[in-house]
Amino acid sequence: MRDDLILEDTTLRDGEQTPGVALSAEKKVKIFNALVDAGVRWIEPGIPTMGGEEVKALKEMLERRDEVTLIGWNRGVRSDVQKSIDLGFRAVHIGLPTSDNHLKNSVRKDRGWLLATAQDMVKMAKDQGCFVSISAEDIGRTEPEFLKEYAVAVAEAGADRLRLSDTIGILSPSQYAERVRAITGVCDIDLQAHCHNDFGLAVANTLAAIEAGVRYFHVTVNGIGERAGMADLAQVVMSLRQWYDVDLGIDTTQLTALSRLVSHACGFPSSPWQPIVGPNVFAHESGIHTTGMLRDPSTFEPFPPERVGGERKLLVGKHSGRGVIAHALGEEGAELDSDTLDELLREVRAEAIATGGTVPAHRLREMAGKARAAQH
Repeated sequence: MRDDLILEDTTLRDGEQTPGVALSAEKKVKIFNALVDAGVRWIEPGIPTMGGEEVKALKEMLERRDEVTLIGWNRGVRSDVQKSIDLGFRAVHIGLPTSDNHLKNSVRKDRGWLLATAQDMVKMAKDQGCFVSISAEDIGRTEPEFLKEYAVAVAEAGADRLRLSDTIGILSPSQYAERVRAITGVCDIDLQAHCHNDFGLAVANTLAAIEAGVRYFHVTVNGIGERAGMADLAQVVMSLRQWYDVDLGIDTTQLTALSRLVSHACGFPSSPWQPIVGPNVFAHESGIHTTGMLRDPSTFEPFPPERVGGERKLLVGKHSGRGVIAHALGEEGAELDSDTLDELLREVRAEAIATGGTVPAHRLREMAGKARAAQH
């Protein structure tokens, strides 16, 4: 694994392409500032050629370009790239497909056109002093020999980076790693992982790509993006820390707040089971779990919630035991004898089933008060 890994966030570009999401300039800038404040130093903030509100947001973000590398995303069109450069981007990305499927059905061109266009556009942007990233889109359906030919061509043209886009998320971790190694075997251009999550493997594929030698990798907050989304920022950051002892300089205590900010801006609530930042990640209800947690929080948690800005919760519900009920009631629980606790537990389970959820603290106190009165 390289020691110069670079996380690049594309929440504001590929992430915003989530069906049903349209961020105002104000929301985009707010998310951008939160990303920078959390330590993200490479960001793909949007698409300059869209104009209007998009350009308004990009201009404001570009005011912080000395703090963060901003990559302007472009179609494989010269005027798009020029617009990004004129707007003030010092780094540009050129989106081009490499699979026969996309060449035929998306841009309606052949491989000869692709190779000539890619080299021409790379040289154009390099001549103006830009960092140039270029895509190999749909690598999952690109013939391996042509993928290598394309990589050599863009490297010879002067591209700084080749983005390997598993556009429809069809590769397994071993298949993605195989493509990375194939390219590193024929040229030394820096590679970037861009993994979609159609089969739930975006994070695994990103880690496999990193192990195989990519330097850059794409993530989004909450894994948002087209269709099933992309590799989730929090999951990749914490995985790299947990298994590889890699610190990317991200302030992990801000991960939960960042997740909530993006969720609110997009209008889509996060899943309670969202790894790392979901509201259920540090919530415990079952008797065995809560008993262990009361003795040692590490019993059923891989790391403390404070590390990611989360909060531990011991909930009372259908699966709870007497221990967590007594704990939740504090001194009031200490006043209840064993038989009364047993009866309270039965009532708690019945209420949880009736309501289809947990028993809130105020309701538990009411039930305990009645149980205490009956006890006396």
